[in-house]
Amino acid sequence: MDRTRRRLLNAVAALGAAALAAGCGPSAPKQAHFNSIDISGAEYARALDLPDTDGHMRHLSDFKGKVTVVFFGYTQCPDVCPTTMLELAQVKKALGADGAKVQGVFVTIDPARDTPQVLKAYVRNFSPDFIALRGDDAQTAAAAKSFKVYYAKVPGATPQSYTMDHTAGSYVFDEEGRVRLFTRFGTGADKLKQDLQELLREG
Repeated sequence: MDRTRRRLLNAVAALGAAALAAGCGPSAPKQAHFNSIDISGAEYARALDLPDTDGHMRHLSDFKGKVTVVFFGYTQCPDVCPTTMLELAQVKKALGADGAKVQGVFVTIDPARDTPQVLKAYVRNFSPDFIALRGDDAQTAAAAKSFKVYYAKVPGATPQSYTMDHTAGSYVFDEEGRVRLFTRFGTGADKLKQDLQELLREG
């Protein structure tokens, strides 16, 4: 066998051995599968600067170290808002000790009726750990825009009986404070729990 052919065969054998070794080694980590929409790396939902019900300015960075779920709604919402908050409270409880690592944040889109007192009582009905944020009209509009959240007033029979159309979904941030998921209304508590568990496993 001539020298050139021998070198070629040795090279092929070496490549085969390398491929076999790679196949026997540890497999690459699997990409997480989420029930919610994965928006990791999104250019929006990166800032949230609003006062809480005690008048203290809060920021997304305040919630680092926890998986944070942010929802824009209003306290007189008849269905979507209470259902969303109730499911999140159920998931937090179902996670057991890990539930302490989940932070619910409710942002009102109706500051005219949602006073700090009303908001505080509302979120505490679901969990004593949940936080409500309330800005003025300009702050609310800016926060909604930064999250690409839609909201609009729908007139009622009287000036105070209006309702609010709004985006029916929540934004989920990992423990590093990065936006990761958008979970649509109707996803359900079980699927949300699976998604939060996946993010908690990432640590």
